[in-house]
Amino acid sequence: MTSATEDVARRFDGLDSWSTGEILETLWNSQSRAVAACLPALPHLEGAVVAATARLARGEGRLAYAGAGSSGLIAALDALDLGPTFDWPEARIAIFVAGAAGFSRPPDPAAEDDAAGGRARAHDARLGVGDVLVGVSASGSSAFTVAVLEEARRAGALTVAFASQADSPLVHAAEHAVVVATGAEVIAGSTRLGAGTAQKVMLNLFSTAIMVGLGFVFDNLMINVRAENAKLRHRRAAIVASIAGVDLAVAAAALARHGDVKRAVLGLAGLSPADTEAALARSGGNLRVALGAAGGATAARGRSGGRSGP
Repeated sequence: MTSATEDVARRFDGLDSWSTGEILETLWNSQSRAVAACLPALPHLEGAVVAATARLARGEGRLAYAGAGSSGLIAALDALDLGPTFDWPEARIAIFVAGAAGFSRPPDPAAEDDAAGGRARAHDARLGVGDVLVGVSASGSSAFTVAVLEEARRAGALTVAFASQADSPLVHAAEHAVVVATGAEVIAGSTRLGAGTAQKVMLNLFSTAIMVGLGFVFDNLMINVRAENAKLRHRRAAIVASIAGVDLAVAAAALARHGDVKRAVLGLAGLSPADTEAALARSGGNLRVALGAAGGATAARGRSGGRSGP
């Protein structure tokens, strides 16, 4: 099987002789096409998000990512950004990049063919029924990535494939397949271009929608953001002020007293520390549900939770 991502598009013959402006416009057009190609895949992405959210809501399961080359690095980027943005615990992340011991140098390209290594790493990580494994491969044929996904599925993990080739081993191995047909690259076979852009878009949508579904967002505010610098400390106070309808000084004081956004908001809604903990426990940590159950929704700005905007 030859992947469309490996095709040579003759319309780009002579690329190296074109002007810089022509090259940039051509690359821009290819990126635009890659983003547009994501739209038809959204129904399949929705199914994957719903299943993954339900699986991760059960307890302490991990969100795991596997890939090789550019696909592996793009997947790792998505994984590593979940902690700072949504306070997703590092213990609930697993990253399998073929041939990468770290990210200070490029992964070993030969490791993409190492199916045995992929199976071993998945087995050693003890992936199981509480986990979600996302395999990313433009061609869908990375032996390492397919092996990680197959081993994870055998162990009972929910498996999701992101690929640009429908009829491919990775797609056939996954329970949920999200295929974005990006086609031939401007530079033949360089899937860091169009296919990579589509992977970044779809992974971003996937993980962000999961975090929203798990209650880590209130309205469109990142209520679990880690306040690890001055900008984020100010943002966290502004979030409390916005939800609770108070000024920044009151919000900052509530944060200092209660420790985080959810507890500060519930405290400002009139709940005692004990009642706050009970409300969060009953709601599974969902602030909107906790506020509603506590009768504090009228003290918050929160909308009905339905869709607004485009």
